[in-house]
Amino acid sequence: MPMKETQITQETPYLLLDIKKLDANIARMQTHLAKLNVQLRPHVKTNKSAQVASRFFDGAEKPITVSTLHEADFFAQYGFTDILYGVAIAPNKFEHVKKLILAGTALKLILDNLQTAKLLLDFASRHHLPVNVLLEIDSDGHRSGLPPCDAEIEAIAQLLQGSLVTICGVMTHAGNSYNSKSIAEIEQYANQERDAVVSSADMLRSLGVNVSIVSVGSTPTALFSQDLTGVTEVRAGVFAFFDLVMAGLGVCELNDIALSVVTTVIGHQKDKGWIITDAGWMALSRDRGTANQKVDQGYGIVCDLQGNPIGDLIVTAANQEHGIISSRSQGHVEHFPVGTQLRILPNHACSTAAQYGGYHLLNLENDATPYWERINGWA
Repeated sequence: MPMKETQITQETPYLLLDIKKLDANIARMQTHLAKLNVQLRPHVKTNKSAQVASRFFDGAEKPITVSTLHEADFFAQYGFTDILYGVAIAPNKFEHVKKLILAGTALKLILDNLQTAKLLLDFASRHHLPVNVLLEIDSDGHRSGLPPCDAEIEAIAQLLQGSLVTICGVMTHAGNSYNSKSIAEIEQYANQERDAVVSSADMLRSLGVNVSIVSVGSTPTALFSQDLTGVTEVRAGVFAFFDLVMAGLGVCELNDIALSVVTTVIGHQKDKGWIITDAGWMALSRDRGTANQKVDQGYGIVCDLQGNPIGDLIVTAANQEHGIISSRSQGHVEHFPVGTQLRILPNHACSTAAQYGGYHLLNLENDATPYWERINGWA
C-alpha cells in the first residue's frame, strides 16, 4: 500500500511501523505459545510504547517485562502493573523500587547472587517492604545468572526464608540462541533453556520455596520451542518487530519486519558508486548484528517506500548523520535523484528504535493518531 503524501514529504529520518505486520507477528507468537500452554510476558524494551504494548493483550491481565525502572514507571501509568524488571537489581535502585511497590505496582526483581540478596533483605527489613524476586539462572553461559541447581541458590533460599523478600520464581535468557546456525540448533537451546530453569525450580521446591513462576525468554527459542513442560511464561520482545538478525537466523522472513527507517537521498559519489542519505548511525544505530551471520547486511537493507528490497543495495557505511548506500556486489547502482525517499530495514530493532521519540504508522485502521510516542533512557 503506498504511503500517504503527508508521510512521503515529511522530514527524515523517521521511524516507520507497519501495524499490519506488527499484529501478524504478535498473533504468530500468541498462537505458538497457546499450543504449549504458557503465558506471554512480552519484553517491552523493544517497543517502549503503551500503544504497541496494548496490542499484546485482549483481557485485563497485562504482564510485561521491562529493562529499566523508568519503563516500569511509564507502563504502570497505563495499567501495566504486573511488571518483571528483567535486569539483576542493584542497591542504588532500591529506593526507586520502593516507590513503585508503594504505588501499587506488582513489581518483581531479579537476583543472581548472595551479596545482593543480603543487601536487599536489609533494605526490605528496614523499610518493612515486601519484595518479590526471581532468581536468574544461567542456562548457556551467555551472560549473568546462577548455574542451574548451584549451591548459591540454596544459600539464597535459606537466607530469605520467612523474610519480607520472597522468592516467587526463576528465570533465564537463552542468549546464545542468537548465535545459532540452524533451526535445529535453536531448538536445542530451547530445550537447554527449559531444563535449566525447571530443574532449578524443582530444587527450590524441594527446599520448601513456593515457586510459581518459571520464566524463559528469547525470541528464537520462544518461537521454536516444542516442549515447555514445567515453564509458566515466556519473555520475548523483538518478535513483534523482527529485524535482520532474526531474518538471518531463519526466525522470520524479510517481509515480516515491521520496523524501518525512512531516509532521503541527499547526494552521490558517482565514481564510488555511493548514494548518500540523511540516515547515518544516529538514525540506524551502530549495531552490526549480521556481521557474523551467513549474509552481512551492513547497516541495513535498502527498500523502496513500499518496503520492497532494491536489488542488492545495503547501507555499507554510516557516519553520524550520513548513510552510504552501495551495491553489495560492487555492481552498478541505479541512480536515485536527490530527494528520493527510501526505507532501511534495521539489523537490531531495539537499538534502532532507541534513536527515536516515536513511530509513524503504516496500515493502521482508523488512524486518528498516526504517531505513537515511545520513551527512551533510564530516568
